[in-house]
Amino acid sequence: MPDAPWTSWAPGTRVVVRRRLPEDEAAAAGKPLTDVIGVVVRTTATELVLREDAGGSAPPHRGHGVHDDAPPLVVVPLDAIVAGKPVPPRPPRRPA
Repeated sequence: MPDAPWTSWAPGTRVVVRRRLPEDEAAAAGKPLTDVIGVVVRTTATELVLREDAGGSAPPHRGHGVHDDAPPLVVVPLDAIVAGKPVPPRPPRRPA
């Protein structure tokens, strides 16, 4: 999809993409598709690299705690993306 919007997302843009899983992952997960929420790190001719940025889970999503390492990078082949769009920044955390 050379004219797909995700080929022109600027680094730093927070997005969600729905992607097809490889057959072995799809069989293990019991579903053919999955969503990834992240911030664009870079786009190449063949892949979209996102820094995972889902948040909202308890315990805190990996990479989002004070002492956690940086959130993981997710490399998504462009030909596996079936849909995607920019999303707003995560809301600030409320004190517990």
